[in-house]
Amino acid sequence: MDITLDAKKRYTYADYLTWMDNQARELLDGFIRLMSPAPTLTHAKISGRLFLSFGKYIENNRGKCQVFTAPFDVRLPKKPGEVADDKIYTVVQPDICIVCDESKLDERGCLGAPDMIVEILSLSSLRYDLNEKFNFYEASGVREYWVVMPKDKGVSVFLLQDNGQYARGIVYEGETDIPVKTLPGLTLNTGTIFND
Repeated sequence: MDITLDAKKRYTYADYLTWMDNQARELLDGFIRLMSPAPTLTHAKISGRLFLSFGKYIENNRGKCQVFTAPFDVRLPKKPGEVADDKIYTVVQPDICIVCDESKLDERGCLGAPDMIVEILSLSSLRYDLNEKFNFYEASGVREYWVVMPKDKGVSVFLLQDNGQYARGIVYEGETDIPVKTLPGLTLNTGTIFND
């Protein structure tokens, strides 16, 4: 089914639920962002490695957190309590997210900020992930945000501070261990993440 949407119009999650075509989209403050139809092979490999590492650690440690991979809707209300479908203007599909508060999960995905989000950069998403999504994740209270850079074989990690802002990012490159703050005790090596 082909539908026509106005790129200059502001939509809500209620509108988003009515779009029954096969186009992948996100809403940032009500404005549509089209997503690529499928990731590259490199992107898919990195995503799979991270997802498996997080999942195995949670399972082995009987953790209360859960890990999800795109497509998985994360609804980010502007204000606490504004959770009605027609009051939500931001819906994203992170490459990977970890949710430790089960009350945020429902059959439609996650309502509220995940504890951790991972976005894997592509040339088309570089500005979007490092600027626009960064600002929304920070404002929504995502405590740990990883930006994975396949081309540079590096990972930038941003941790939310008590003042509600991300600290200056730490860049991990080369054969380096990255501590996963959301999953205490887990470290991932960049060599393993980017191993071809």
